[in-house]
Amino acid sequence: MKITFYGHASLGIEIGQTNIIVDPFISANPNAESIDINLLKADYILVTHAHQDHILDVEAIAKRTDAVVVSNYEIATYYGNLGIKNHPMNHGGKWDFDFGTVKYVNAIHSSSFPDGSYGGNPGGFIITKGDKAIYIAGDTSLTYEMKLIGKSYDLDLIVLPIGDNFTMGMDDALIASDFLKCDKVLGYHYDTFGYIEIDKVRAKAKFDAELKTLKLLDIGKSLEV
Repeated sequence: MKITFYGHASLGIEIGQTNIIVDPFISANPNAESIDINLLKADYILVTHAHQDHILDVEAIAKRTDAVVVSNYEIATYYGNLGIKNHPMNHGGKWDFDFGTVKYVNAIHSSSFPDGSYGGNPGGFIITKGDKAIYIAGDTSLTYEMKLIGKSYDLDLIVLPIGDNFTMGMDDALIASDFLKCDKVLGYHYDTFGYIEIDKVRAKAKFDAELKTLKLLDIGKSLEV
């Protein structure tokens, strides 16, 4: 798996010949001006919840690429009503897609569309392919349920929000990595706006002190799992 950071909580994931985008909030992110959404490839778009900073570019990308939107029932139905292909899921359920298996798991947050309408319950995703497994937490607090994920999966990478205020911060992310039994963390949902600005040097030092790795990718940069 190749994972590319598009800023905020937006990711690109390549699994073989399949291109996946997670929570595309790119065109209005001033930090992501180098990313042109019209050039992004997408076979699937995974959406953790309905807040604007996670769905802003879903419709434009999906209609251009004919991608399938994968999310909770309410979000999938919303995009289905716009004529977009979709696959609805709900918490605890998993599905074998052509690129691998996706499980939709719990997240503690809120979820509403920009107009205030109900966006279902927020979630995260566990993606497995062969012997590789990654966990994308979405916007969430630290939860004890992460222990169950760590017990059930041998995770190669965990993607955790670290910006604090709206989600867990770096200290809780450290605890989450213990619960999840994975020492390789990709941090996201930070620095996009004032409420979630962090001291990146301090964050990395905290993880280093616990013999863990915190990756903070520049926008457009990638890592391999």
